[in-house]
Amino acid sequence: MENLTYSEILQQNAALRKNLEPNPVYKISVLSNIIVHQLKEIMEYDLRLEKINATLEFGDFDNIVQDSAKVEDSNAVVIFWELCNLVEGLYLKIEQLPEERLEELVQKTCLEIDLTFRNLKSSSLVIFHKFTPSVFSFQAVPNSNLEVLADRLNSFVVENKPDNVILVNIEKVFNKIGLNRSVNFRHFYSSQALYSIDFFKNYAQLIKPFFSAANGKAKKALIFDCDNTLWKGILGEDGFDKIQMSAYSSPGVIFHEIQSLAVALSRKGVLIGLCSKNNPGDVDQVVKEHPDMLIREEIITIKKVNWTDKAMNLRQIASDLNIGLDSIVFVDDSSFETNLIKEQIPEITVLQVPQKIYEYPDMLRSNLGLFFNNNVTQEDLLKAKIYKEQSEREDSKKSFSKIEDYLTSLNLSVKIFKDNSELIPRMSQLTQKTNQFNLTTKRYTDTDIQGFVSSSDYAVYAWSVSDKFGDNGLTGLCILDLTREQKYIDTFLMSCRIIGRNIEYKVMDHIISDLRNANYGSISATYIATPKNMQVAEFYENCSFHKENVTDGVFKLTLDNYRESNINYIKIENGNKN
Repeated sequence: MENLTYSEILQQNAALRKNLEPNPVYKISVLSNIIVHQLKEIMEYDLRLEKINATLEFGDFDNIVQDSAKVEDSNAVVIFWELCNLVEGLYLKIEQLPEERLEELVQKTCLEIDLTFRNLKSSSLVIFHKFTPSVFSFQAVPNSNLEVLADRLNSFVVENKPDNVILVNIEKVFNKIGLNRSVNFRHFYSSQALYSIDFFKNYAQLIKPFFSAANGKAKKALIFDCDNTLWKGILGEDGFDKIQMSAYSSPGVIFHEIQSLAVALSRKGVLIGLCSKNNPGDVDQVVKEHPDMLIREEIITIKKVNWTDKAMNLRQIASDLNIGLDSIVFVDDSSFETNLIKEQIPEITVLQVPQKIYEYPDMLRSNLGLFFNNNVTQEDLLKAKIYKEQSEREDSKKSFSKIEDYLTSLNLSVKIFKDNSELIPRMSQLTQKTNQFNLTTKRYTDTDIQGFVSSSDYAVYAWSVSDKFGDNGLTGLCILDLTREQKYIDTFLMSCRIIGRNIEYKVMDHIISDLRNANYGSISATYIATPKNMQVAEFYENCSFHKENVTDGVFKLTLDNYRESNINYIKIENGNKN
């Protein structure tokens, strides 16, 4: 997008809008005290490239508090609360304000911010900018009124923001492209439009990861080539002792930083893997024994080190990890390999090591937003271990001729939790990341889940799964809407890690039993088809539901007609018991 003109963005956005018309609309409300309407086409275009059918709608000019009470139907809210225009013409008189007037302004603005946060407490996602004095600051004057004002307001925001608010520092855009390219004073003085097209292009990139994550588009795996990607040199030619990745050598320090970034990502739940044309024994030796190697065996979730075509290996990696190809980011130094993957597997995001090697760390850092995860859960921290245990399960499966014998051998145990507030971050994360076994693909934030858990109008079931190989963690979620005359399954999903063990049927037995005990007579559910969830199209019919509406995917079950699964190899436990 960086090289496109604004008119080209307008044209391409119109085409994308038409192509995505069948998709659900993701509505973003923008509230501001300056003119920011040029963000609309740029942000919509950027998100529609990711197949997120976004539409931006703007509140009235300088009406943030009042408009914040009118955005209940929005999926997300973006707030441009510009310091220079907290009151009309503030930038003209801020440095002349006496101390008591400045204090009054601080208190007034803090009250307005607090009211806005209260109005938006049920919003799924709110993006709020930290106040910056940079545009109108007196560069040579320390502790100017504008700087004091920004510091006071930012302290208040940090201390009082709700969990659904993400703070964004727009000075990152200033630092990237320069302040002069970011602002347009001619437009500001004529129409209160402070920021330039270049600013909005880069700003859209800055906040895009938040929307991508909310729509289940965050990347899950970072896969590296090895030679001249994780270390300087070619292992098969230069040898173990000659490859460079030391923090105390050049260019080794560059590759050391790359590995450091990868390790940091792994600690936030990103899967780290290798896909390299090399002798596997040689690479294993480097991973285990090289003194400068940071990406050790415990960090690596999967390795495909062989002489097979990399496109084939990457497809196998996606299959082995049970993730979509569009969840993978692949890094390689070879133009041949990167172009091959772009052509053969366009779903994969491909990053090529820059020819100017000193640009490599910045290139990777600038793409870390692809993996944005607002809530790192215990399951994220154990993800590499969990996937390795899954590999052990697959190896064990090969020794059984009957799938039921294999499942029986696992000693499966399912712990079911009901309305457990301690699990909210992981439950929210499951809705945002799960695509395959997800009947409706609804995305919910922590705030949304908190509302369901705390309300008697809903019942929220979550379950963890363990077996003889280990604990898969919290991997399933069902949300029941009890407000309707006919109770309704709003959400039913499971992580791909536990698919294929019939756990979903045993959980449904438990939920139906609860509904019967509560003297409910029937329940309905909806299956909303997506390109990724076709495998669950018949799930409700397999659970004794009958299809009421073929077009809308609506199913109904009279509870007396429910047939239990009679699965004996899964043990059910009450997770709410201490």
